Amino acid sequence: MNGRTTPKPSANSRNSRTMSPAIRKPQLPSALRDVTISSTSKPFLPAELLAVILDYLPVPELMSFARVSRRLQEMVYDDTRWVQKLRLMSAWDEVEARRRFEEALRRKAEAQRSKEAEGGGGGGGRRHAGSVTIFDAGVEEERFRRSMDQKPSSLKRTGTVEDGFEDLSITSPLSPSGPGAKPWDPQTALTIFRALRSIRGRARHEFAKLYGALAPLYSDLARSTNHSEALIFRTYRDPEQQAQILANLSRFALCDSLSSANQLRQQRLTSTMAIFHSAVLREFEQAYTANNTEDMTRYASVLYTLHPNGTAAQNAFINMHPIISHDTRVGNPLDCLDSVAQGHVDLTPSQRFFETLASTMVEQAEIIDQVFPPGVDVLTPFLERLCGGVVEGWLTALFDEAHSARGAETYCKAVSGTYGQSLRFVASLKPTAAAKTAHADFYLWAQQLITGTCYEKHVDLYLAEESALFRSRSAEIVSDWEKQQNEQEASTESFFMSGVDRKAAKRDFLSSFRKVVMMPVSVLPAFPLGSPFGSAKPAAVTSGSSMAAALESAAPSRSRTPTLSGSPGTPARPGTPVGTVEAPTTELAAKAAIMNSRLEGIKSLFSIEVALNLTHLAKTSIERAAGMVKMGGRQGQAAKEGCEGVFVELLKVLGERHVRGGFDKAVGHLSSYKPREMRKDGDGSGGVEPLVTFLELVNVGDLIQQMIEVFYVQELAGTGLVDRDDFLDPAVKEKKRFEQMLDERVAAGSNMGIDVLMEEVEFVMARTQLATDFNPGVGDEKGGRGGSNGVMDIGPSTTAQRVVELLAGHTGMLTGSTDKNMLDVFTQEVGLRLFGVVCKHIKRQRISVDGAIKLISDVNHYSSFITSLRQKPLLPYFQALRELGQIYLVHIEPPANSYFTANAKGKRASLFGAGGLVGIGGGTSTTAKQAKELASIIADSGRYCGVLTAEEVYEFAERRADWFAVRADVERGMYGQGCVVM
Repeated sequence: MNGRTTPKPSANSRNSRTMSPAIRKPQLPSALRDVTISSTSKPFLPAELLAVILDYLPVPELMSFARVSRRLQEMVYDDTRWVQKLRLMSAWDEVEARRRFEEALRRKAEAQRSKEAEGGGGGGGRRHAGSVTIFDAGVEEERFRRSMDQKPSSLKRTGTVEDGFEDLSITSPLSPSGPGAKPWDPQTALTIFRALRSIRGRARHEFAKLYGALAPLYSDLARSTNHSEALIFRTYRDPEQQAQILANLSRFALCDSLSSANQLRQQRLTSTMAIFHSAVLREFEQAYTANNTEDMTRYASVLYTLHPNGTAAQNAFINMHPIISHDTRVGNPLDCLDSVAQGHVDLTPSQRFFETLASTMVEQAEIIDQVFPPGVDVLTPFLERLCGGVVEGWLTALFDEAHSARGAETYCKAVSGTYGQSLRFVASLKPTAAAKTAHADFYLWAQQLITGTCYEKHVDLYLAEESALFRSRSAEIVSDWEKQQNEQEASTESFFMSGVDRKAAKRDFLSSFRKVVMMPVSVLPAFPLGSPFGSAKPAAVTSGSSMAAALESAAPSRSRTPTLSGSPGTPARPGTPVGTVEAPTTELAAKAAIMNSRLEGIKSLFSIEVALNLTHLAKTSIERAAGMVKMGGRQGQAAKEGCEGVFVELLKVLGERHVRGGFDKAVGHLSSYKPREMRKDGDGSGGVEPLVTFLELVNVGDLIQQMIEVFYVQELAGTGLVDRDDFLDPAVKEKKRFEQMLDERVAAGSNMGIDVLMEEVEFVMARTQLATDFNPGVGDEKGGRGGSNGVMDIGPSTTAQRVVELLAGHTGMLTGSTDKNMLDVFTQEVGLRLFGVVCKHIKRQRISVDGAIKLISDVNHYSSFITSLRQKPLLPYFQALRELGQIYLVHIEPPANSYFTANAKGKRASLFGAGGLVGIGGGTSTTAKQAKELASIIADSGRYCGVLTAEEVYEFAERRADWFAVRADVERGMYGQGCVVM
């Protein structure tokens, strides 16, 4: 079979059966050696199955199994089998084994190189000096053949030291089994695991040492009927040695096979260790009760020797503490809510609570370092039990009572206040050496522990309540302020309307209306234009004092607005002492008084005090919520978003509800302000009340904006709650929206304020500019220059001074309180509008040559004011106005026989003189020359910086007092009328 032949028995072989045994014996081995037995005639088990069987055999049976054949011996003696058993007991170090193997290879290589060096050089067949032959197939095959050729008797093993188990006595643990056996050593059994070495190829020998030291005790424990009769308790008396040997046996039992007998031995060992463990733990608890640190240290060491990873000792130490076991109660959480006002909490009891816990933890840390082994961390589980079983319950009782019975404000203060105290409690801890080793940052871990255990479940509710609390409190502050303002306004209105007789007011309505309508017409002065269609003698011009007296008599109920005692350019700011004045008796006067009181009280449209209260409220809320940011993770991010939400809500309440409404009301007052109706004085002194108030609001708004900016920088950006460079951050976006709202309101109010301011300027010019200012000779009976006394005042008129004072006072109020770009736009617009008003005012006047000096002085005064504004785009306009004054300064002599030439008595001559009709279409050469000079000044557009055209300048020239006399000559000089084309 299988390519092999089995020889048939021959005759000689059959005859050999009858031969004597002495003759057949030497022939049988040679015949058997010549015959190869078929593989099917000798069945055997596969190596994999044999390996599985060997895994279930105990060590004594393995030794017997190895004696069956050389093949089984090799399988039993395989080094990997014994390495596996050592690994089960954690007695094999692969790193050490690799290191020893590499050292052995290095020593062998060095020995081989030294041997080759001693043999001398030469020989082409010499191996490389650095090569080492670990396995040679030819050598191994020859060794196997020689072993198979040995006699069967030689297969019987003799006891050798290399086997590793021949020196052991398995049957009798106390006495040697033979003359060559070594006696069992109890001390070796205690330290056997420390004596083992990890050497490849000698794992069986190392296991033999371990087996020889522990197998007798292990077998005796299984045979003992009583735990007290066990060899380990009769041999070892100290608890430390008993714990050590039981721990060694526990490791040794891991390599035991899975048979039923072995399971019984393991159960017996487990029960013995449990009984011993209970006895030692009882001794430890008695020592803890007696506060005997020395005995606690001893029995804690025994327990950790018996179970290195056990927690019985630390559990007993923790559970028996009076605070953990609740035998001692540390304060009452409800004491924080007793004897306090609504919305407040007393944190003194909670402070005592955390201080007591801190002192307890410091004391326990010192005891732990003394009692427990250095590598055992007991402080960590102790703090976990303290936070989870004591602190968490104490704080939960406080928070629940505060939220349900005392309101959201008390709850928020309790959560934030106790969290700060808990962080100080963590900072006061003193970690043990083992706790420092167990945690890279002990204090960070402790903070995360108390946060996650005690506060994590309250964070979401706290942030929601904090936001709702700020929203409600801020709305309450604004509502109270608005209610107070409305009540004050209603009381003022009721006071002024209390003295009004409705029936009398209805009867007198028509006459009152006629007075109001006709009053401006009756007090306007008559301007003597020197018209040929007027009377022979012009009417006398009313002086300033007489006109003021006329205004006073026409409107006796109006009073002059007092000026502010301060800088001369600052507008007046009157007050209305309601309790010291009498109530008006007519409805018109009452409504006028109500309007005046509203103008005076417009500064209360929004209050910086309200803004300050809102900011303090937001600061308090953010400071409380900012403490939760230290939690980190999701809760820390939620707390940061809560702080941003409070800031956003602050800007919404302060901006949309408070500041924006105040600006809108101020702009409304500006739009409804009519200086000719509201002005109480006839000379136009004082300021524009709504504009003054609006500019005051701009100052207050600027202060509020600066307050918000400081608050944002210090409380949010400075503390890292907000990234100033993140333009998508909600707080940054809302802050920019708030600033934009302020700029828009200031711009809208400034535009409306400029309109009102220019209307006031026109009112001042119309009321205070006298006809004799620019035409001084019109009212002089002698016809001389300079008025009655012949003295010419070359300074600016009173009107120009008041206009400049009015403008300077109002524009100066914006300086330093608003953005420079906004201020530049405002001042430029004021300058342009002033230019238009001055041009319109000049076109209303009659200006003589003597009055041109006063006009030029006024224009220079306006130009100086514009120069002080430092706005270069405005300078060409007023340069054009200064050049425009030159057209009134040119003197033109009228014709001698002209109708417009006055006689010595100041009377006009007849239109038809002795020489016939004169002054029309002709004139003297002097008049024509002077008119031509004036025409050249009018037509020179370069003089006016491109601001005024020749046609516009011509319109201004029409306001000359002698225009009707020189018109023909001027037009002839400008347009060439009267010339003949040849």
